[in-house]
Amino acid sequence: MRQPLCLARFLVTAATTAILAAGLAGCKTTGMSDITGSVGARAEAPPPASSPADSARDIEAYGERFRANPRDADAAMRYGQALRANGQRAQAVSVFEQATLNNPGNKALMAGYGRALADAGNFERAFEVLGTAHSPANPDWRILSAQGAALDQMGRHDEARRYYANALKLRPEEPSVLSNLGLSYMLSKDLPQAEATLRRAQQGRGNVDPRVRQNLGLVVGLQGRFSEAEAIVRADLPPDEAAANVAYLKQMLSNKGSARFSGQDDAKRS
Repeated sequence: MRQPLCLARFLVTAATTAILAAGLAGCKTTGMSDITGSVGARAEAPPPASSPADSARDIEAYGERFRANPRDADAAMRYGQALRANGQRAQAVSVFEQATLNNPGNKALMAGYGRALADAGNFERAFEVLGTAHSPANPDWRILSAQGAALDQMGRHDEARRYYANALKLRPEEPSVLSNLGLSYMLSKDLPQAEATLRRAQQGRGNVDPRVRQNLGLVVGLQGRFSEAEAIVRADLPPDEAAANVAYLKQMLSNKGSARFSGQDDAKRS
């Protein structure tokens, strides 16, 4: 069963990823990749949703490969992803840090390292590392969006939106970027603009991540339209998951005046 609705998961971190990028009410996050997908020249897929047993097997298998040959970039990437997917953020940072030292210039590993840093709440360093994962001559919209999300976590919303704008120039109407942009507006308490942007994301190209709709439901609920918000977050989910998301939405909305909606709590996320 999916985790309940959690803002931290939706802002790429913004977070992802969270998308707000560690945990509200103890919510487990997977960090920056949750909305934006892979970062860096299609370097890596976001950590896949998996059962605890699957995660344990991946950690064991890829960890063994990595320890046998720390210069194996593929093993390092997969091991780091498995650790991130299992919520072992500090360990993931350590693995990616070692891997980038053993494979200098590997953009895929740098992207993974940046995302792991953001998972661990080190947004300033994440922003810097992500900037090394691509070049101005060959910009990547995923990285630009992830950098914008990290800036949002640092409270630098206007600057973050410039990164989202540049990402959208490369990938017009990309739902993941629009979702991050919408949550950026939410963080600065511009709820009408946040809603308008998230509605654009929901109508975007291809198969839109269902979490975009959950973000929209949150923003609608924050404006006092709870019945509409509940209908949004219930859509496309089995009854048990819908009920869990509605319950979490109610919890978040009951605290809408607290720091968690100004991004202060989220700046501590992991």
